[in-house]
This record gives sequence, structure tokens and C-alpha cells, in this order.
Amino acid sequence: MAQSDPNRILRLLPLVIGGLGGTLLFVNRLITANLTNSQSRSDALGVILSAILILTGLLWRRVQPRMPESVELVGVQGFELDPTLPEAVKVELAWASHSLLTNTVTRSVVVWYNGKMLLRRGVLGIESELTPGPIVKRVLETEKPVYLVALKLYPGRIEFPYLPENTQGVICQPLGKQGVLISGANAPRSYTQQDEVWVAAIADKLAATLMQFQPTAH
Repeated sequence: MAQSDPNRILRLLPLVIGGLGGTLLFVNRLITANLTNSQSRSDALGVILSAILILTGLLWRRVQPRMPESVELVGVQGFELDPTLPEAVKVELAWASHSLLTNTVTRSVVVWYNGKMLLRRGVLGIESELTPGPIVKRVLETEKPVYLVALKLYPGRIEFPYLPENTQGVICQPLGKQGVLISGANAPRSYTQQDEVWVAAIADKLAATLMQFQPTAH
């Protein structure tokens, strides 16, 4: 279910007050039999102030971006770790996924390395395995992240069945050339630059750890 914008009332406030003020001034002018010079000046000032409020409200609606609407992801909460991993790697993966889920807008985390699904945590998708598609392959080849700001707009969304089907935004962060850290969000365009930096830092730390242990491929 979509969540309402918490700033919607604030954005509408100048429009409402300006419109109400202008209406009251107009009504007051109609019912006033004898108009004095001082009242005329007051009415003119009131009209100007109402117009400024309305203009401010219109500008706020254009300048202030609306908060992206979030959805409730379809799936079940889970925490899956490859049981064959060394204990030190399990601890590192648990810490990394917990950090992403609690410090960013991430709701689903997947770590795939050297041909194996090492971790899935958060809201889980239908599939438990990852078969690299064009997007993941590009991330592995270039060792550069890909941020899909609104996943539903990309045809390549079909290659992420291990994420909830209504995932809104995805970051594919490389773990060198052998793996990828995938973070899914429940709102489009919700990852900030700070979030992206945080995801990249965690991926670098994970890559260094995983290189030491080199999990065996299938």
C-alpha cells in the first residue's frame, strides 16, 4: 500500500491560506456599504499578501520534490545464509546485511559470489538462486555499480526473481569481478547519494573478506 506524502499538508498550507484570505477580502468588500480610504488601502494590501501566499504555494509544489511513494513488498521476511561458509564470513555477511537494512532504505539484500548465493535477507523473493542476467553481467564485467532508480520502468527487471516482485529500486554493487551485492528498496528513487556511498563501502569490505576465503563454486 502506498504511503501518503508527510509534507503534503505543508505544501498546501500557503495555497489554502492565500485563497481563503482573498475570498474573505472579496466578501468583505461586497457587504461594505461605505468604503473608506483606509479600508481600500487595507484591502489592497490584503490582496497582495494573499497573492504572495498563493504564489509561494505554487512555487513550493514545483520546487519541493514529493517523497517517493513506498509500497509493502510482496514476500516473507527471512534470513538465509550458505551453511558451508566459514564462521567469520557468516558474521561479516550478517553484519553487512543488518547495516544495510537498518541504515539505508534497503528492504532486501542479496549477496552472490563465485557462482553461489551466499546470503538473502529481508523481504525475500520467490527464487532462491541467482542466474546473472545482462545487468548483473555488466556489473561484473565493468566492476561498476548500476542503480535502477525505478525498477518497474526497466525491461531488465525480470532478471531479479530472487527479490520481491514489486521491488521499486535496486542497486547492483560489484564485489570485484566474482560477485555482486544487490540491495532492493520499497520506494523508487529513494536511495540518496549517502546511501550509495554506504552500500559501496560495505561492498568493498565484503569483497576483501570474501577474497580471503574464496567460496567454492558449484
